[in-house]
Amino acid sequence: MLVRKVPGFVPASPGGLRLPQKFVFLLFLSGLVTLCFGALFLLPNSSRLKRLFLAPRTQQPGLEAVAQVASHPRARGQESPPNPAPAAPAPGKDDPGSQASSRRRKGWLRRTHPTGPREEATAARGGGATALRPQEGSVPSGFDFKAFRSRLRHPVLGTRTDRSKEPQSLVHTQREKIKEMMQFAWQSYKRYAMGKNELRPLTRDGYEGNMFGGLSGATVIDSLDTLYLMELKEEFQEAKAWVEESFHLNVSGEASLFEVNIRYIGGLLSAFYLTGEEVFRIKAIKLGEKLLPAFDTPTGIPKGVVNFKSGSNRSWGWAMAGSSSILAEFGSLHLEFLHLTQLSGNQVFAEKVRNIRKVLREIDKPFGLYPNFLSPVSGNWMQHHVSVGGLGDSFYEYLIKSWLMSAKTDMEAKDMYYEALEAIETHLVNVSPGGLTYIAEWRGGILDHKMGHLACFSGGMIALGAEDAKEEKRAHYRELAAQITKTCHESYARSDTKLGPEAFWFNSGREAVATQTSESYYILRPEVVESYMYLWRQTHDPLYRGGGWEFLQALEKYCRTEAGFSGIQDVYSKVPNHDNRQQTFFLAETLKYLYLLFSEDDMLSLEDWVFNTEAHPLPVNHSDSSGRGGG
Repeated sequence: MLVRKVPGFVPASPGGLRLPQKFVFLLFLSGLVTLCFGALFLLPNSSRLKRLFLAPRTQQPGLEAVAQVASHPRARGQESPPNPAPAAPAPGKDDPGSQASSRRRKGWLRRTHPTGPREEATAARGGGATALRPQEGSVPSGFDFKAFRSRLRHPVLGTRTDRSKEPQSLVHTQREKIKEMMQFAWQSYKRYAMGKNELRPLTRDGYEGNMFGGLSGATVIDSLDTLYLMELKEEFQEAKAWVEESFHLNVSGEASLFEVNIRYIGGLLSAFYLTGEEVFRIKAIKLGEKLLPAFDTPTGIPKGVVNFKSGSNRSWGWAMAGSSSILAEFGSLHLEFLHLTQLSGNQVFAEKVRNIRKVLREIDKPFGLYPNFLSPVSGNWMQHHVSVGGLGDSFYEYLIKSWLMSAKTDMEAKDMYYEALEAIETHLVNVSPGGLTYIAEWRGGILDHKMGHLACFSGGMIALGAEDAKEEKRAHYRELAAQITKTCHESYARSDTKLGPEAFWFNSGREAVATQTSESYYILRPEVVESYMYLWRQTHDPLYRGGGWEFLQALEKYCRTEAGFSGIQDVYSKVPNHDNRQQTFFLAETLKYLYLLFSEDDMLSLEDWVFNTEAHPLPVNHSDSSGRGGG
């Protein structure tokens, strides 16, 4: 027997061990069993073995997925999925470890708690982590792109049934010229400034600026839908490839909430709705999340500047000594944020802008007017300065477009728009001695008899909203729109270059002209041709295409350089002094509105699309299935 060969083990009898020896043997055996059994719990990655011995315990679905994903750093260059994707971002190239990113992660974890029955069932069937984790780089969405396209009333690019006959037509030649201008602007940017925010055509280099918090490629994002619309397929693929490979969100500067929203998010959303390419949807949602800290105020009215690194926010220093938010900025988020909710399933975007609407609906308004400065802390107006131009403009635009984008179901937006328009007409609209209708600026009851170039969008806005006004007001609003657009046309016609100044006055016998050199510049702005486009689609009066062609010729003569287009510093001088900036909105808005002016009405039909204030088309929410376009 073996025990005989072991020293100290002497059998007491042929059949057994002595009592002390039995005790030692049992002690050894129990220790061995304890060691082996305990290893099942203490060794790493033993969760499968635990499930062999332990009954399932109730847990909050998704948290195990968070732990598992967080323990595996992402591949270099891969960005974390936006909310509400069930994965927690780990620090990496595109998500620097910062207070801002930490705050977003905590916010997502809070949203994992109220998981619904469907998610709980999925977690139970799949064992938790595997079932909840999305595919790498994807963002879960219930949005059905094919169904959306089937509900459109018209094909995106129009019916184009007479294209075979069109090459001989004047309008075809004009449209091809506009297309060549876009191609030239893009190729110049690509050659000298690709990836930078803007092209500087005189010095043939790029410009970054300080509005975008370190984000790059503003011209790329702003150009996507224009390139698609004009069927510049090679150029569109170049832009798309840059977004896929080089547009990173791991930035840490201070950004304008307004500018990032209308240019970047608006551009990405429209590119997705036009193409169905997931990269645009994913980037838009992730970038939208980076803007959410701007809303961390007592009233929910966002401040104008958000710090991408810290997640802090502040108001512009020039806005009432840093105490105010700007009406045109916080009032021009509604369209984009509703679409972010639709594409992400995350209600937080819609909740933020609906709260803004609630604050503005309930606040007292002097004479029914909306002043430009509002405290995000107290919710009170800070100064009674009212303008339909800069500081106020796109707030009014987004009211009527919210009504239209909702397929005419957002009654609150409709009511607010027509109430505001009535107050504007009562207190701000004037007619000059020379018969020009203009919208003045209001300062506590005192009028400045000037109109900014930015306010020239209002002719198109009023025309767009005329159809849904009270029946007795429709013809009046159409006429008002035409008269305001005529005035803006005059501001161009009365300059030596046939380009309009930044602001023009009506006093001292001078009408529709700038009165000082600081207001005499033109920076490739789109507002006048924007109104031409809307008035053309409503009336088909050749006056508007004529004005558009005159504008194009002036751009070619005074703004085109050897390496792109540039603004000029004085519209009253025939010897142009260029400002060395090819603005991103020149490609996003000015050239797009020109192209649409010379296209058929069903190209980006106004039945199917509204344009954000950067001219990025966003779809009307057709809830029925009676569309005829099919995309």
